[in-house]
Amino acid sequence: MPLICLVRHGQASFGAHDYDVLSDLGREQARAVGRELARRELRDPHIISGSLTRQRDTARLLADAAGFTEPLCEDPRWNEFDHVAVLRRYPDPGLPRTAADSRAVQDVLDRALRSWMEDTDETATGWAAFSNNAATALTELSATLGKGRDAVVVTSGGVLAGLCGTLLSIPPAGLIALNRVTVNASVTTLVSGASGTNLLTFNDHAHFTGEQQHLRTYR
Repeated sequence: MPLICLVRHGQASFGAHDYDVLSDLGREQARAVGRELARRELRDPHIISGSLTRQRDTARLLADAAGFTEPLCEDPRWNEFDHVAVLRRYPDPGLPRTAADSRAVQDVLDRALRSWMEDTDETATGWAAFSNNAATALTELSATLGKGRDAVVVTSGGVLAGLCGTLLSIPPAGLIALNRVTVNASVTTLVSGASGTNLLTFNDHAHFTGEQQHLRTYR
């Protein structure tokens, strides 16, 4: 049965002028997860990413490190939600005046995310539309993979949480908890078979333990 490895992008540039750029550590994480995927001996892997810079660059770096030669495909349905738009839509007086404190920003974002997820908005900007787009992209990808082919998808934490919520029927509080602990360049593995697509592992980051534990980051 085809395996689908969902990889969270490497660390982005929090607090910088352009967040959507991999940090030096993020590039190192991308190469490390590429070596891990090579170790797994995936079968003729199809490589796809969202269209965000941090996702595309992670995909290219991991593919080079793994020795994957297939051209990279892009699909914006794997893109992360716009966290700035979510914060504006559900403002919180506790939002820090500076973006320097990533933990404080994460706390505020968690509250805004919960409001977004619980909102009954059925437009294209609602949580339901965001998570459904990712689920549709996954369904279409699963359908294109033959029995002897696997896939690697580089995406983001919000997409991973949304897909886990869809597959496991997890409520908003659980989705936020998943999103908060997802490690940069971790691997979430799905198996696609006759019974549908099922979750095998979530947030696997064993490649960031021991001598490589300095590569483990969450934001």
